[in-house]
Amino acid sequence: MLAEELAADFKEDMTRILVVDDDPVQLRLTAEVASRAGFRTLTATGGAEALRLLKADAAIGAVILDLVMPELDGMAVMEAMAREGIATPIIIQTATASLETVVTAMRQGAADFFVKPVAPERLVVSLRNALRLETLEAAIRAEHARKTGTFALADMVAAAPAMTRVVSLCQKAAKSNIPVLVEGETGVGKELIARIIQGGGERSGKPFVTVNCGALPPNLVDVTLFGQRRGAS
Repeated sequence: MLAEELAADFKEDMTRILVVDDDPVQLRLTAEVASRAGFRTLTATGGAEALRLLKADAAIGAVILDLVMPELDGMAVMEAMAREGIATPIIIQTATASLETVVTAMRQGAADFFVKPVAPERLVVSLRNALRLETLEAAIRAEHARKTGTFALADMVAAAPAMTRVVSLCQKAAKSNIPVLVEGETGVGKELIARIIQGGGERSGKPFVTVNCGALPPNLVDVTLFGQRRGAS
């Protein structure tokens, strides 16, 4: 079965998915499909609750959002997400849909749109596509930030508990303009940390220069790093 094949791709990832629907039966069915496909599902019965969860958990990978809900409907949720800068991919589902509704939802940033009831295979494929799109957009945002010297903590993937102290030290270092020495073994991400320190303080947007000191002759290291006055020996 297609849903089972797709599930195998996500078992190890266990990406969190938020399902939002005021219909308890539809909410349970949609969440069950996502869970069987290997996703960790969070649920919300209204727009206000969904926004609260999205603000509290930046690791939510995608949102399956009902359009018609009391108080805060799906369109209002998307507008609020845009105002708050929440870029989580949105998949819209609704019981009835006109062409105008579809166009409006897509203009608001929806990654996909389908009418209830949706086949499980269709839902899983939609989730997979939305997550691929978010991965690509995140990579583009990070590359742009790197090139402009505005790379920040939000652009770094650091979910491990051991990174908590690293993140804390980055935040402290970014608030100061004093020289910072970053030590670590090859490949641990020293340059990444340096970019985050630059992008989080007054250095943001200024040139970021990398020098491979290991490739320089010992007698040229100080000249390369600090320069040399004309005529000096």
